[in-house]
Amino acid sequence: MATDPKSKGKKLNKKQEKENKRRETDKKAGAQADKKEKNLQGRRRILPIWLRIILVVLFSAAALIIGLMVGYGVLGDGNPMDALKLDTWKHILDIVMKTE
Repeated sequence: MATDPKSKGKKLNKKQEKENKRRETDKKAGAQADKKEKNLQGRRRILPIWLRIILVVLFSAAALIIGLMVGYGVLGDGNPMDALKLDTWKHILDIVMKTE
């Protein structure tokens, strides 16, 4: 079988074109990775992570206290400050556990 030298040249050119396209996409991907890396290096946090954790705990505790006061005072028709007293919670536990 005789092969046409022109067809070999075309196949080789197609292979070269595919390789060139792959290299171009690799370069673009590498450039995007470099941009991301530079952005991460230059990024400075306003609030450190340890401070965020403390703030979440404090805000959660404040929400719990406010919820207790609203629930006991507004929905339960009691004094909202009574929700923070230990005697109130002892009385509630006694009712729930039915101990005397």
